Amino acid sequence: MLIVTCIKQVPDTTQVKIDPETGTLIREGVPSIINPFDAHALEESLRLKEKYGFRVLALSMGPPSTEMTLRKALAVGADDAILLSDRAFGGADTLATSMVLAEAIRKISAQEEVALVICGKQTIDGDTAQVGPGIATRLGYSQLTSVDRVDEIDMRRKRITVRCKFEGRYEILESSLPAMVAVLREINRPRYPTVPLRIISQEAELKVWDNRSMQLSEDKIGLKGSATAVRRIFSPDREKGQILAGDEVNDPDQAARRLIEVLVSKNLISVQ
Repeated sequence: MLIVTCIKQVPDTTQVKIDPETGTLIREGVPSIINPFDAHALEESLRLKEKYGFRVLALSMGPPSTEMTLRKALAVGADDAILLSDRAFGGADTLATSMVLAEAIRKISAQEEVALVICGKQTIDGDTAQVGPGIATRLGYSQLTSVDRVDEIDMRRKRITVRCKFEGRYEILESSLPAMVAVLREINRPRYPTVPLRIISQEAELKVWDNRSMQLSEDKIGLKGSATAVRRIFSPDREKGQILAGDEVNDPDQAARRLIEVLVSKNLISVQ
């Protein structure tokens, strides 16, 4: 049985800048990395492979340069990798992205039984957390989100038990397979590639599927198939903070009165 791990190549957001005139991201000279949440998804897939004997296939949609990210997945232990790359896929929002990924997984499952699709909770360049659930919805898979621990997989009954972390509480959930699992970063610590696997990954033949292979309607993918569009990207304007210093903050009562005066003067609070 197979685990399909969805990974995305993203710009390193610690080095991203915004063009003040166009409002778009300046990508030139910005290194690309594997989305951090997806690195944990890949690691969890590999741990389940070691425990239960699954095969792991890394799947990504992106430009040809994404090949580098998929080879990194092979270098840490993924058994196979497929790149979905075509100009027709470009400009996709989460709706169109999940469409292409789901159809690729459907095509993969026709050749080998898929037990799990594992994704990172979200990407650092979009932060929507919509693609994983979108894939599950299109495929009719159970979906388990915000997972910080996989407790057990019953291969005979085809059931999975996980722990999900929500605000202020944990939930233990059991679900049928196949399922989509979206993991949090605290689920594990990703491993480093070994030298032998790194060498193998560089020599491995990478499968690339374009839309001639997928045969999807161009009205449902890429820019045409996107229900949303980014109109503008900008850095938020923030006023510099005010520091209260000196005698006015030495005494707690004076500091509190002074703070109230400042907030009232800025119409941030009202005092009756």
